[in-house]
Amino acid sequence: MTRTLTVCLSLMLFSASLHAREGMWMPQQLPEIADDLKAAGLKLDPSDLTELTGFPLGAVVSLGGCSASFVSPKGLVVTNHHCVYGSIQYNTTPENNLLQNGFLAASLSDEVPASPGSRVYVTVGVDNVTKQVIDERTSNLNGRKRLNAIENNEKSLVSACEADAGHRCDVYSYYGGESYYLIKRMEIRDVRLVYAPPMGVGKYGGDTDNWMWPRHTGDFGFYRAYVGPDGRPADYSDANIPFQPEHVLTLDTDGVAAGDFVMLAGYPGRTNRHRLPSEIEYTFGWSYPAFVKLAGDALAIVGAETDGREDAAIKYASFIAGVNNYYKNRQGMLDSYANSDMLERKQALQTGLKTWVDGDRDRRKTYASDIKAIESLLTERDAIAQREYHLAYGMPTLLEQAQMLYRLSVERDKPDAERKAGYQDRDMPRIKQRLEALERRYDRQVDQALSAHFMNQYLAQPKKDRDAALDRAMGLESNMSVEALSALIDPLYAGSELGDTEARLSWLSASRSDFQSSDDAMISLAVKLFDRDMKREARDEALSGDIQQAYAGYMAALKVYLTSQGEAVYPDANSTLRITYGEVTGRDAGLTDGTAWTPFTSLRGVVAKHTGEGEFDAPDAQLAAIENQQYAGYDLPSLNSVPVNFLATLDITGGNSGSAVLNDRAELVGLAFDGTLDSIISDWDVNEARTRSIQVDVRYMLWQMDVVDQAHDLLREMGVTPASSH
Repeated sequence: MTRTLTVCLSLMLFSASLHAREGMWMPQQLPEIADDLKAAGLKLDPSDLTELTGFPLGAVVSLGGCSASFVSPKGLVVTNHHCVYGSIQYNTTPENNLLQNGFLAASLSDEVPASPGSRVYVTVGVDNVTKQVIDERTSNLNGRKRLNAIENNEKSLVSACEADAGHRCDVYSYYGGESYYLIKRMEIRDVRLVYAPPMGVGKYGGDTDNWMWPRHTGDFGFYRAYVGPDGRPADYSDANIPFQPEHVLTLDTDGVAAGDFVMLAGYPGRTNRHRLPSEIEYTFGWSYPAFVKLAGDALAIVGAETDGREDAAIKYASFIAGVNNYYKNRQGMLDSYANSDMLERKQALQTGLKTWVDGDRDRRKTYASDIKAIESLLTERDAIAQREYHLAYGMPTLLEQAQMLYRLSVERDKPDAERKAGYQDRDMPRIKQRLEALERRYDRQVDQALSAHFMNQYLAQPKKDRDAALDRAMGLESNMSVEALSALIDPLYAGSELGDTEARLSWLSASRSDFQSSDDAMISLAVKLFDRDMKREARDEALSGDIQQAYAGYMAALKVYLTSQGEAVYPDANSTLRITYGEVTGRDAGLTDGTAWTPFTSLRGVVAKHTGEGEFDAPDAQLAAIENQQYAGYDLPSLNSVPVNFLATLDITGGNSGSAVLNDRAELVGLAFDGTLDSIISDWDVNEARTRSIQVDVRYMLWQMDVVDQAHDLLREMGVTPASSH
């Protein structure tokens, strides 16, 4: 991504070579860009990177929302601090504030369980199952019948795959439902927190510096994966032993320099680069602005309701961090979009595609109907989403749990294979752990305030746009006063025992009749809303089935069209393993309001930003080590200091947090944790001149662990000799 794009150049004219550094490539696609990889500086054979169980990809894992890597033969996993933040928060109490002070297990026996539901997923297989998912019978169906047939085919594939106990298998859609792959992963369920630096390192700069440069954040932390004595995944037990991965990453203690080749392996969540112009208009014209408003309201409410209540503040620390992150992300995208010609270029691409289709009889027969249909279907979908937006956030947390539990009781009456996806036996551990986690993630006062606020906004809508069934079930009326609404919501919370963990878990085994006869307020309301929920689900599935069919046809046309223009086409990110590559580099002054961005920050910046309070409160031990220039060999001579963070032209998005950044020999040189604010629009549209990812430098990680936190045993475990032994 070092070559600047001419912004007026139509997307259809981009060359394959220019796009080589933009792209989240499936490992099996790398032979297509092998020449570009070698020219960029990769010293490995690109074909080696297609082997998921070989080196280095065999060491790269997913945490189910973040990426991570094995860095020792004893199952030690490195990822971002913000990826282990929920586990730090879960183990924090007012008496033992791990968030503030950090955590270092002195031995294996001192490691603590990660938050409920934490997982380490090791990919062991990928198979193209498009013909099994869209078989001959399914291809002739539409609407809800098509969607249900696809789901049944997927469940059959998953069931056969998961006959190999200890694995989690999922079918992922690529290119808008044009193709499908079955991903098989070992599911390690016993995950423990090993090390996290203090808040003043791992979250240094907080929300002020989030998405900004220059950056000085030590965003790293460590888990350990445990398995049963037989080496297979098992639930937490004192008898469990550290997992022994086949491959681990070696840390390059010398790090990288400006201009060096780097590549990244991880699990990016979702991008939208192949979206239609109408989807761009809806997203940036309504959806993102609505979210920014909603997130701002939520943050203000949580802040007010937890003020002076330390235990509640701890419970919502992870929530606040997550919402703040997305709040700034979406606002940054809106700002970038307002100053771009993305929509015009997407419209030009759409016009070129339609002209290409219309220019050939066979192409018209194959693609024209789907291109026409997808527009009206997406308009219908977006209208529903806009109408029901506030309901997605206004429902009490305990009501959502009650609805889930009641649906589970209904599904349990069916054979497992016939149950709705998400309610099968394979899903029970996740459901239970989600219910358990509420113990340290829920506070009635906060939740009730959030619910009342967003329910009031829902009631402000015209009656025709509201949910009549919900209004009847709750007794909601137009123009209700705040007091009247509170009179409805108060008994709902007061009349439920679902806030108690033991009571909540007891409903896991309850029958449908148990729910129907219950006088628990949340349970009773969930039962009343069930028929309404099923009607909405049927409506959404019918629409989704038609969208899948039309979108798959649209994407098939777009792929062929772009290929005819000389462009290699990678699929949008979908939480599956991808490879990206680029180089370590800053940005020139012309793109940064007159101030050039150098590729590295250093310890000097930590001191310069330190205020001793809030987001810029570096630990005393760290400041003393910096003042005494105790660099211990981790410094970069050109900086005359230890590098903290560095910029690179790596193509990343959410989910890439914690991804291993590797040098030309696939040695670990850093962890991706953020992008710059004007780069995040790349979820939709990559500007190769501006796009930069932000990484924590491996030398800063090692320096903090070695010199400041004295984590010498962990360093030795990773093959690094501590400074005290130099």
